[in-house]
Amino acid sequence: MISTPDRQRAIALIEEARAQGARLEAACRELGITTRTYQRWTRGGELHEDQRPLVDRPVPANALTPAEEQEILDVCHRPEYASLPPEQIVVRLFDEEQRYLASPSSFYRVMRKHREVVHRGRAKPPQRRAKPTTYQATAPNQVWSWDCTWLGGPIKGQHYYLVMMVDIFSRKITGWEVFLAESAHNSRTVLERAVLAEQIIDQPLVLHADNGSPFKGVTLLEKLHELGITPSFSRPRVSNDNPYSEALFRTCKYRPCYPVHGFATLDDAREWVASFVQWYNHEHRHSGIRLVTPAQRHEGEDTEVLAKRHVINQAARDANPARWSGKTRNWTPIGTVSLNPERELQVTVAEPEKQVA
Repeated sequence: MISTPDRQRAIALIEEARAQGARLEAACRELGITTRTYQRWTRGGELHEDQRPLVDRPVPANALTPAEEQEILDVCHRPEYASLPPEQIVVRLFDEEQRYLASPSSFYRVMRKHREVVHRGRAKPPQRRAKPTTYQATAPNQVWSWDCTWLGGPIKGQHYYLVMMVDIFSRKITGWEVFLAESAHNSRTVLERAVLAEQIIDQPLVLHADNGSPFKGVTLLEKLHELGITPSFSRPRVSNDNPYSEALFRTCKYRPCYPVHGFATLDDAREWVASFVQWYNHEHRHSGIRLVTPAQRHEGEDTEVLAKRHVINQAARDANPARWSGKTRNWTPIGTVSLNPERELQVTVAEPEKQVA
């Protein structure tokens, strides 16, 4: 609603604009009102005030009276009902006193009106968790992601546990191992091997994981602190917060040679994963990094590979331009890679990498 002084001010500005040659529609649009609104305000040559606040609004016939609202509050304040939700109170009134006051939703509405809807009991109230911090990688070994997944065992219900970490910039698998059980100690083993293999001791590194216990153990967090690694965690039950590891595991388990009926022994599982890592790092052309291998991008060889592809593509287009309706494929190397980017960052960063392994 627009107050009377604001209406007077708006009408004066419109009249001033019209006196200087502006059209009524354009002047009204500048103030965010329609021509019809201006005509209603000035109907008959007089300023008309907003009558809506002055209208007597009928009370709905089914509305609770103040006395009924107070009766609901008195019932909720009883010691025996103080820790019960409205659903429980309503049925107890049915069973114990053979009476009906109001529906559970009406109880909630009255309690909310009087600011008495609060968390009760010893259980922790629901928590709204903020989205994980956005991290950006402009080179290898700046941001890693890791997770754990099940690998089928020799019988139904028996599993092996694969811990695998990936560099989000190059998509290279930097560390992995298969265990008989998942634990923070096993995850620490994989981390130590990967840091030594990549020779990044005392270098800044962000390590992102989900909220699983194998990645939040006290001894593991202490090792991260000792190595100068910044831990990052997803929200509970939100797989999109850890997309690179999720995509990697999908690629792993949907390989044609993946044994869908399980591995006979732990050694068989480790042997198969070793062959997968070799293929993935050195043979797989990754769609998220312009179809170069993770090893090529990790070593900085992707720029030369992509430049050669561009030359070949351009020569083919020049040799037979009639077959090309536009430009050749974009072979520019992927730049910055973001982990859990903010919405506006997804728009501004040039071509965010596909989270498909």
